[in-house]
Amino acid sequence: MDQTELYIEALIFSSEQSIRVEEIIYCLQSVFEKDFTKDEVEGYIRKIADKYRDEKFAIELVHVSNGYQFLTKKAYHAVVNLLQVQRSKKKLSPAALETLAIIAYKQQVTKLEIEQIRGVNSEYSIQKLLEKDLIAIAGKSDTVGRPILYSPSQQFMDYFGINSLSELPQIKEFMDNSASIGEQSE
Repeated sequence: MDQTELYIEALIFSSEQSIRVEEIIYCLQSVFEKDFTKDEVEGYIRKIADKYRDEKFAIELVHVSNGYQFLTKKAYHAVVNLLQVQRSKKKLSPAALETLAIIAYKQQVTKLEIEQIRGVNSEYSIQKLLEKDLIAIAGKSDTVGRPILYSPSQQFMDYFGINSLSELPQIKEFMDNSASIGEQSE
């Protein structure tokens, strides 16, 4: 096995979040003091992914959030979930989930906008989501007072296994049309 492949495997394994090809190239170039192409690194990544497809491994290499990450195979989700439930101190409250959904769908939103949608103070929920790294500060708004803008974080994308926010379910998919009157026209 090529040493480069082992280095790439170690980088992916040790990364807390998905790691992008560009980050891998940067690290490899620093260690080996030679240039690596994107195609070359992606070739190594394919070899690593093939290796972990074998049933003797409980993990697999997955492309997520425009990068790569080792994740547990679906067959082992139940047992890993038990561990996570045991270790988790507290789930997200309904208020925090509401706030997270607003931030995910609005993508860049101020605290005031969140509170206008929810109709209640959202300071605590925002703080908890920041602590759990599910949202991030995206900058400041150009409106009066320059309030902070919140957006979904990279960890949010990793947690939900999506590469971009466009992969979120569309709100119309959640609409219940059973209470509507008359025929729907398209």
